[in-house]
Amino acid sequence: MQSLRCYFQTVVGFWKFVLTKQTQQLNINMDSLSATALQVAITQIGQEEKPHGSNWGIPVKNYLASVGINFPASWCMAFVYWCFNEASKQNKITNTAIKTGGVLYAWNNAPKEKKSLKPSVGSVFIMDFGKGLGHTGFVEKFDAQYIYTVEGNTNDNGSREGIEVCRRKRALTSIKGYIKY
Repeated sequence: MQSLRCYFQTVVGFWKFVLTKQTQQLNINMDSLSATALQVAITQIGQEEKPHGSNWGIPVKNYLASVGINFPASWCMAFVYWCFNEASKQNKITNTAIKTGGVLYAWNNAPKEKKSLKPSVGSVFIMDFGKGLGHTGFVEKFDAQYIYTVEGNTNDNGSREGIEVCRRKRALTSIKGYIKY
């Protein structure tokens, strides 16, 4: 009886170890994907629409094409997806970001466990302006009042319909939530 108990404890201990390692690896992959996607986004700072105000031109056309949009359109969410797609290729892991050009679609369809009301570095922030209008980008850093971001389809004034990829500072109170892919 004692040896049988010892055997079961060993088997249970083994599976706990295996499951813990798999969970840790999954968390490393998610953190690695988010960190790499943020780094990809940083490399795009200064990229602009051509001509200005057109929601088109290289590289905007590539961001939009990554989510299956082949015409000029708002591109902040496509930019986020494109960055995750590039990061997944670099890290040789699955892209877990939702493939969409719709900010609020991404928020509404993200699994509950990936959503948060608190920022983290590499998370995707979501803004909701009502009537189906949103804006998004990456959290680069944050403090008690602001997130500091890298985002597409914005400008130095913080518009959700800007012309470029740039860094912005946004009040925490303006954010609906965050997605950690």
